[in-house]
Amino acid sequence: MLGMVSCECMIFEASSLKEKRAVVQRIIKRLQNKFNVSVAEIGFQDAWQRTEIGIACLASSRAIAEKELNQALKLIDSFPEIERTITTFDWF
Repeated sequence: MLGMVSCECMIFEASSLKEKRAVVQRIIKRLQNKFNVSVAEIGFQDAWQRTEIGIACLASSRAIAEKELNQALKLIDSFPEIERTITTFDWF
């Protein structure tokens, strides 16, 4: 089962693309190191305070993939400088 989640996030304290990318890269690296997922910034690359992060997980069952993706979302929520807004799950 392949699970994918995309989440739009706001980074309110970013005043430049450089500051935004520093936050996003820190989150992506932490997700890659802690979980068995693939992660990338998939939208709003040219916006200062907005981003879309895509996370994909391949597992033997939907329950395992869903658990891993939900843990990844909890990690994103633990960063105080970013606020997750719209989150969508897709299953293949």
